[in-house]
Amino acid sequence: MLREETVFGPIFSRRLGTSLGINLLPEKGKICNFDCIYCECGWNRDGRNDTLLPSAEKVRNDLENMLLRLQKEGTRIDSITFSGDGEPTLNPAFPTIIDNTLALRDSLAPEAKVSVLSNATRVHIPEVFAALRKVDNPIMKIDAPTNELVARINNPAPGYDIRRVVEALKQFHGDFILQTCMLRSREYGFDSSRPEVLDGWMDIVRELKPRQIMVYTIDRPTPAQGLEKFSPDEMRRLVQPLIDEGFSIQIKGAVEDN
Repeated sequence: MLREETVFGPIFSRRLGTSLGINLLPEKGKICNFDCIYCECGWNRDGRNDTLLPSAEKVRNDLENMLLRLQKEGTRIDSITFSGDGEPTLNPAFPTIIDNTLALRDSLAPEAKVSVLSNATRVHIPEVFAALRKVDNPIMKIDAPTNELVARINNPAPGYDIRRVVEALKQFHGDFILQTCMLRSREYGFDSSRPEVLDGWMDIVRELKPRQIMVYTIDRPTPAQGLEKFSPDEMRRLVQPLIDEGFSIQIKGAVEDN
């Protein structure tokens, strides 16, 4: 499900409300340093026909035109969201694009939040962190607590290290949103409810103390077959210890579960 526009939507997001999307990756391809078994955009190998990244100027112009149109129509948006077909921080113009987006938001849609969905692999890069620090909702992904388990569900590029990610996320001092997808797969040997996954993940949550946690499950077709989703009740039961400790947790199931 590749986005074929740089600015797309608005669409309804289970987690962010009415969301205007920004894709900083190719319009007809996918570039990511993860290759998640549940990614709605498919496998990386299937999205290599287009490698052209949008420039900061193109993103600014497309976003301005869209915001002017929505303003004229009287359409309110809750979030301007960087998601797209892969990891948005891989675009080398990411810091400039964030600055441009914040300026346009302030001018044309001051009620909207600016959100970035990221796999957190580049938070250790100073200019990337500085840009993420400026947005309203830096939403950082951690699905599993060890390198071995991350390899099963996220298939990261060589060099990934969960401890480096955790240490980099500490720079937020808790002022970020942690995002986690819960699922199970017999073929890939991954089950979010198993102690080897859940206990270690909860320890990372306690270490980072994010201001909010978004727990969700698969909702759209996935490249890997046979993945099993969790119900909202199952996920609530799994994270109940953290709720009892005072963590703010948003739980979103598949559409038919809500």
